[in-house]
Amino acid sequence: VCVGLCGCCWALRPRYKRLVDNIFPEDPEEGLVKANMEKLTFFALSAPEKLDRIAAYLSERLTRELNRHRYGYVCIAMEAMEQLLLACHCQSINLLVESFLSMLRLLLEADKPHLYILATNSFVKFANIEEDTPSYHRSYDFFVSRFSEMCHSEHEDLYIQNKIRVSGIRGLQGVVRKTVDDELQVNIWEPRHMEKIVPALLVNLQQHINTNSDSPAEQTEVCFRELLSRAAYGHITNAIRPVLMHLDIHSLWEGPSFAVQCFQIIMYSIQSQHSHLVIQQLLGHLDANSRSPASVRAGIIEVLSEAAVIEASGSVGPTVLEVFNTLLRQLRQSVDYQLTGYYDNAAKHKTTSDEEKTLQDAVIKTIGSFANTLPVYQRSEVMLFIMGKIPVPGIYPALGSPNSGFEGSRMIQVMLLKSLLQVNSVPLSFTNLLTALPSSFLEPLLSFTLMEEPEIRLLVLSILTSLIDRHHNAARLVNVSVMFDVSVLELKEDACCHQDILFIRKHAQRLYRHVYLTCKEESSGKGHYQALITLLAVLSIELVNNEVLVDLIRLVLALQVPGAHEGLSTFNRCGVHAVCATFLYLLSQLGPPPELQQHVTQVIENRQKNAPHLLPDSVFSEEPRYRTAAPLAAVQQLVLMFLLSKICEALTGSSYSVHIECFNTPYTPQLTDEDRLSKRKSIGDIISLQIDMGPDQCPDAQQVPSVCPSVCLSACLPVCLPACLSTSLLQSKLDQVFDLIVRPPPSPSGHPSHRSTPLYEMKFPDLSVY
Repeated sequence: VCVGLCGCCWALRPRYKRLVDNIFPEDPEEGLVKANMEKLTFFALSAPEKLDRIAAYLSERLTRELNRHRYGYVCIAMEAMEQLLLACHCQSINLLVESFLSMLRLLLEADKPHLYILATNSFVKFANIEEDTPSYHRSYDFFVSRFSEMCHSEHEDLYIQNKIRVSGIRGLQGVVRKTVDDELQVNIWEPRHMEKIVPALLVNLQQHINTNSDSPAEQTEVCFRELLSRAAYGHITNAIRPVLMHLDIHSLWEGPSFAVQCFQIIMYSIQSQHSHLVIQQLLGHLDANSRSPASVRAGIIEVLSEAAVIEASGSVGPTVLEVFNTLLRQLRQSVDYQLTGYYDNAAKHKTTSDEEKTLQDAVIKTIGSFANTLPVYQRSEVMLFIMGKIPVPGIYPALGSPNSGFEGSRMIQVMLLKSLLQVNSVPLSFTNLLTALPSSFLEPLLSFTLMEEPEIRLLVLSILTSLIDRHHNAARLVNVSVMFDVSVLELKEDACCHQDILFIRKHAQRLYRHVYLTCKEESSGKGHYQALITLLAVLSIELVNNEVLVDLIRLVLALQVPGAHEGLSTFNRCGVHAVCATFLYLLSQLGPPPELQQHVTQVIENRQKNAPHLLPDSVFSEEPRYRTAAPLAAVQQLVLMFLLSKICEALTGSSYSVHIECFNTPYTPQLTDEDRLSKRKSIGDIISLQIDMGPDQCPDAQQVPSVCPSVCLSACLPVCLPACLSTSLLQSKLDQVFDLIVRPPPSPSGHPSHRSTPLYEMKFPDLSVY
């Protein structure tokens, strides 16, 4: 009777419940009863109003089987729900979703790893279903939290731990896919969600436990890339901020740079038009860590550098100057920290000079990395911006903080000039020099050639060469020998353009003057003279012009005058002569008549035989020979100089004939405001005045005494002897001029008149108008 009653009761149950019960076999090992599952699916499609009841009953069955630990039936219930979702998603999937999600929650709350994996697999299948109808009142907060927690699993069994972590990562990937494009769903980009998802992914990205495709690290990278690729403009900040926080908390800016790897993934994954937002986030984080150890700051700057390289165009976005302003501010702060020994105002946290120098090198490298991503016009603006930050002697004498003082300003000068050179590490493609070197940039740059610091002068020479060298010949001119063949260079075949001619007229004399003054520096070394050779050669190549070549020859001859070597050491005098010889040989191959090259070659050959210490191969070698050279006779010395008479003779009859008259006026650098701004003790020690002398005032060229090569033949060039005018003779000439100016005119009566008071000696009343 009882059995009959049970059968009757079962028969009286709703049909949907009977259909659901029929899909469960007697033995769970047999799996889902497919024939009965087809009947349940057909019924669900025929009566969609029953879907919510079917789903609720399936959820009830799963709960009962789960409580009884009958996990085989639990798997069957989940499989049935998945098939119903796939069959009904085009019509009324919303009626199934709430029950489905509640079933997943039950599985994820159970302390069984295999149920975690079952729930994750079901959720991923659901996430891949494209829904046609809008969904309301769904919440995925629990799944975000639970999947993130699974990513941090520390299960004692390493294999199971990997399985749980991979499931958590796949679950997060499913949440992102399901919610990111649905405006009616929870906003997955909110900080409360990103602060769970991003750290969970980063923890696994660090741990390369296995090398197969199921390893958490590889699964994480796939998920992380997908998350970032879906980020819209307004979501980038919320996605990047947790990354920065994670790197801070776990001290991952230092050591093997996981931070670089992480941001490489970010930069390659996000939409290219959003790259500048990442850069801004990093810059802000760098400022926030300005009081952190140098290793942390250097790590952030390294990430910035790599991020800029990845996005080769427009990565900086509209805030170009903000980027460089931040980096330059970091340089200035680092100088303060280096000089004070502390990286905080309270003087509690120490730093070392080596750590700060490492940071400074990283900043300079990053400045170059950013600049090389910019178009030419923006790079020019950046160079002007950096130039405006360099302390200029007499104008900005102490740009650094009060703690750094003059030494801090000097260090900033060096580093900012290095930054300028780094900005131009990839040569700019300027069409003309007037654009490459505007007055607003060239004038302050040249002012640094007057500085006493050798490193500063060398940097300026390198910057000038890199900007002028439009055909990239400078690399071929490094360590050039005296008999260098210019046929290997990329020579210009066309004449100077109109803008180049304007540049010559406006700035050429200023450039020549600074070359002249740089050659007279006692503290110049091998690098300075080689840089001068390169600069002069590049000038000759880029400004192919008869007038330019003649002016450069005049400049070289002026460097041979005895007064040009006053106060220089033996090495410096030999270095100047080596520069003159090497450059003249290069210049003689750039268009002048062959006779000029013959004269230059003859002088060089004479030097090779009798005075090799006047050539670069000897004076710039590891063991210079000028220290052991024997004195030469006056007649021998004369054949070792480049003579003006021979040069004029060689140029006569050529296209240079119209410029020969220029040689009658020796090259004379003029005093400018730059000298007054320099820190020299006396400008008179730099500029030598030259005036014309009569034949009776010129010493006899044949009376030149024999001198030791230690003075480098500075008294052996006859054409330059008029420049050796003594101070007393100059004073007497000036007295004669002033006497003529103030001498009274003759009296009409023939009687001598009283000497009138000179104008500069007159005293005027205070209220006089004059």
